Amino acid sequence: PRLLSQFFFADERVTRVVAEINGLDAQLDPQQYLVLLNQLHLSQAHLLAILERIMEECIPTQRHSRDYLVKFPEELLVDNLGNHMLFAAECLLAGTFLEVEEADGAQLRPQARNLLCSLELVRTVLREQSLSQPGSYPEPVRAVLVQFDRLFAEFELSYVSSLVVVKSPEEIYRQQEIIVLFCETVERALRLGYLTQEMIDGYEPLLMFTIPRLAIISGLLIYPEGPLSLERSPEQMSRVFSPFYNFLKKIRDLLRVLSAEELCLLERSLCTAE
Repeated sequence: PRLLSQFFFADERVTRVVAEINGLDAQLDPQQYLVLLNQLHLSQAHLLAILERIMEECIPTQRHSRDYLVKFPEELLVDNLGNHMLFAAECLLAGTFLEVEEADGAQLRPQARNLLCSLELVRTVLREQSLSQPGSYPEPVRAVLVQFDRLFAEFELSYVSSLVVVKSPEEIYRQQEIIVLFCETVERALRLGYLTQEMIDGYEPLLMFTIPRLAIISGLLIYPEGPLSLERSPEQMSRVFSPFYNFLKKIRDLLRVLSAEELCLLERSLCTAE
């Protein structure tokens, strides 16, 4: 049950698969090579998962910040992102640029080398510790883990930044403004009786259309200083709304001529129409 013992056997598995790959002629047996390569990815993912648990147990207050993850596109935030980063580092060190431009890859190679060297040091130190005192983490072990955690985070941010345009702090703030607008819209709709708590608790599918519609009206009329403020230029708005800047202006102008009763009737109709 000890994590260090689990790490020992997971590390043994990685070492064994690597040895099999190195002893195989990929050109003579490409099918077996692909099988072993898949086994390597799976065993490395298992090793990293155990290492993550060890760091959470050993250095929980010394972990490098992962706040930068909010800048990443959602499609990249998958469970195997860490294993993908490790594979990318190995490719870069071997001079293979699968996803990045060659110039970017050349700049990333020193980080990839430092990360992989740090991982090898972690594996050596944890193996030795698992054979001597598998129930404790002395200071040298913690220091090695802290260094690896920092190098991994730095490489992850640098590598992903070379692949995609990460969100700027301004865009993240704009998205948070939209979240607040939607929350205030729901609160107002509940207060006015447009929606019921039962609809929300029951995940009523119609809400996927109703809430954004009501949020547009709220953003244009009720909270005009929020993320739908048309006093900003399109470049200052969130990318969710900026392509519709001129259309939103037309909607606002139409809404302004409605009476309170007509606005209420419009909002109620938006809660029922599909």
